Amino acid sequence: MSDDKDMSEEKDIMTPIEIYDIYKMLPHRYPFLMVDRVTDLVIAKSLSGYKNITANEPCFTGHFPEYPVFPGVLTLEALAQAAGILSIKTNATLEENDKDYLYLFAGVNKARFKRMVSPGDKLDLYIEVKRYRKDFALFTAIASVDGEIACEAELLSGRREITSER
Repeated sequence: MSDDKDMSEEKDIMTPIEIYDIYKMLPHRYPFLMVDRVTDLVIAKSLSGYKNITANEPCFTGHFPEYPVFPGVLTLEALAQAAGILSIKTNATLEENDKDYLYLFAGVNKARFKRMVSPGDKLDLYIEVKRYRKDFALFTAIASVDGEIACEAELLSGRREITSER
């Protein structure tokens, strides 16, 4: 029997998820926390959120000082963190005890960068579940600025039980 979940019915819709709740879900902290707010979340289906790009981002001191461009790999990281939030909320809803798991960015496919992201931009994040299994999920991920796609990719998220052994 497959672990695939039925995605045809919409379950809990949560909105918004503020930064303090994101701190409780993700282990990341400044300067590596890349999701400022979740504006819409449908369990096992989709998530919308954003990251505000400021001139104070540490990456701009070296990428590039004269013409700051938010690195594409950090855009992918923001999308991966958003996908992690969707995975965490989905598994916490579908299972009783999910607090003893770590969610990891397991892969990226078909990544394309279509627009530069600069200080002052609001990076909108959209994640949609393509396939969900208990320990892995495949997502379609899109980051955009002012309605224009900056990055799109397929992301794979994995879940690992936290134990004393690494």
